[in-house]
Amino acid sequence: MKIHFIGIGGIGISGLAQYMRYKGHEVSGSDISETVITKKLRSLGIKVTIPHDASAISDQDLVIHSAIIRPDNPEIIEAKAREIEVLARREALLRILDKSKVYSIAGAHGKSTTTAILSAIMDGSAIIGAESKAFGSNVRYDATSDIMIFEADESDGSFINSNPHCAIVVNAEPEHMEYYDYNFELFYDSYKTFIKSAPCRILNAEDPFLSKLIDEGIEANWLYPSREITDLTYVLINDEPHTRFTLRDLGSFDVWGFGKHIALDASLAILAANESMDIELIREKILTFKGIKKRFDIVGSQSDSVIIDDYGHHPTEIRATFESVKEYALLKGFDKITAIWQPHKYSRTIDNLEEFINCFEGAAELIILPVWSAGEAMREIDFKEKFKRYNLTMADTISRANNTITIIKDKTELKTLDKGLIIGFGAGDLTYQIRGTA
Repeated sequence: MKIHFIGIGGIGISGLAQYMRYKGHEVSGSDISETVITKKLRSLGIKVTIPHDASAISDQDLVIHSAIIRPDNPEIIEAKAREIEVLARREALLRILDKSKVYSIAGAHGKSTTTAILSAIMDGSAIIGAESKAFGSNVRYDATSDIMIFEADESDGSFINSNPHCAIVVNAEPEHMEYYDYNFELFYDSYKTFIKSAPCRILNAEDPFLSKLIDEGIEANWLYPSREITDLTYVLINDEPHTRFTLRDLGSFDVWGFGKHIALDASLAILAANESMDIELIREKILTFKGIKKRFDIVGSQSDSVIIDDYGHHPTEIRATFESVKEYALLKGFDKITAIWQPHKYSRTIDNLEEFINCFEGAAELIILPVWSAGEAMREIDFKEKFKRYNLTMADTISRANNTITIIKDKTELKTLDKGLIIGFGAGDLTYQIRGTA
């Protein structure tokens, strides 16, 4: 087939596009602007049109678009005029994954990490909402296996259509509520539908919502992290951060990264793999997980400083990662932690402002960059007043040369950072600034 993906620069759509390309289909796509992802897709032989334009539609058999693409998109209009079938991503999943044995991982936080850990343990294809460092991509294709390890997305309800053989849920914290019209009953019913559709279920029994399903008689391999994950310690292996823990009576495991949340993600992956794999092989293969890009991603390291890039953009994520940062700084012998935060979306920042204020306790310095709007209209937020208890710097941007970060405001260099642990949080372009590739 000839398949065209509108919004191909998004991490989820790009994963589907790559997967279908590997399966032998002729793939093209479009997006509003050039990105690292679109450049990579071109290197794989995928034609990408920038920006969206009706001329991108010619003789394709199918057009698939991301959730944010509007009906008045010129390519959708052209495809319908040519009587080419048009499907939203959530609808397309029913066809793309229909013949796979899907291990489908969902949750507001931790699903990318859990998916990447499981893909390190198990053979098969994988589509992740982030780049796994183990194979340098968000997609792995295995033509010899029907197994698909898939990061399922609740933001547009598409996880319901992921054809799960095994439903793995890290947590079910409300997020992307605008899709569900802020209807919590609709949101949680979607999770129930997803879970009930899978014959195999690995669920976090201590999540407030998921725990209620126990009383409803839903059968699953229920993980109780507070009593089944024990002996948790943090160690450096070849100067890389690892969490060591014991899971039930299955013995001890080492997994890349720091934190209770890493142990939780790894435990869910271990239990899912243990459905079909020997535990000793799992213990060995989990060591091949080397983290995922933009999640506690160590992008600079010297004897007196470390620079970390982290995708955390929700207070729950930032708080968990920041606790890990404190442990890492302690093991490395650093007495100073500097946090750089690029808030993501005005709506998320305002809706969770009090939680964000409490995220950065223990930071010697907090630097706040302008809100990455993600297309939202500007709204006023008094960061200076709200975050005044911190050693706060409001900045416009940062730049990096070697292992030195320069803080810039009104095109003037305010200060440089070159000592201790420096971590950037955000889902916008901070990742390129902190890597020195902006």
